[in-house]
Amino acid sequence: MSRFVYIFVYLGIWLMAIQPLSMLYILSDILYFFMYKVARYRRKVVRRNLKNSFPEKSAEELRVIEQRFYHYICDYMLESLKMLKMSVHELHRRMHFENTEQYLEMIEKHGGIVVMMPHYANFEWTIGMGMYMKPDDIPMQVYKPLKNYYVDRLFRNIRSRFGGYNVPKPDTAREVIKAKHSGKKLALGLVGDQSPNVSGLHFWTTFLNQDTSFMDGGERIARMMDYPVFYCELNKEKRGYCNATFVLMTEHPKDTADGEITEMYARHVEQTILREPAYWFWSHKRWKHKRSV
Repeated sequence: MSRFVYIFVYLGIWLMAIQPLSMLYILSDILYFFMYKVARYRRKVVRRNLKNSFPEKSAEELRVIEQRFYHYICDYMLESLKMLKMSVHELHRRMHFENTEQYLEMIEKHGGIVVMMPHYANFEWTIGMGMYMKPDDIPMQVYKPLKNYYVDRLFRNIRSRFGGYNVPKPDTAREVIKAKHSGKKLALGLVGDQSPNVSGLHFWTTFLNQDTSFMDGGERIARMMDYPVFYCELNKEKRGYCNATFVLMTEHPKDTADGEITEMYARHVEQTILREPAYWFWSHKRWKHKRSV
């Protein structure tokens, strides 16, 4: 993508972002028709994932979840773009945070925390948690750089609007240690429910009735720094409104067994999905790797 095309795309996103969400949801309904009915975006992947995850559900039940998922993913895309022009007041009104006192206390006490969350509901809006932290503390969010430089820069700009500090996944440990040595306190946010790379197939468990590998980077960072670990429980209250509750999984990760934190995380994610399945990223090729015998 050339710089000219980037400017053109940015202008288009800016024009969408200045619209009220009520208008964007009309666009989302149109987008749903083309994504689900016409393009059939990853329809086979979604159906296979749902069928394998819920073998007890009927074809009709799975179809309802499938359709609700496609409505959700269209909303999610436009809600994410809306962050380019969303005000602090609107983000506070639409994304409500619970148990902030405890995670702020743990940041102060231990110098940092690790927050683990899934690709669920309005997870992009959790960047607002940084607004509750002290001005000198760092809300650090790990991300996987996109291949296109301009698109990557655009989404880094969107995700940093509310104080978030974007860290490429390979640089996580170095950036955390650097912050600690400079006397900075931080909250490290990781979305860790996607399929690991082949080199990262370290931890396996049963998840949604399937043999599943999880990335264990969050656990390794937490144990290295001895930072308390929280699970961010997300609940989509209604269209355009979400609730995030911070659940303390362990205050002392060095006292846990190898894999224990990742197992706790997997169980939390599973319970979140089972509560309301439609709001998870079923279009991910989550189970593309198989355990070596």
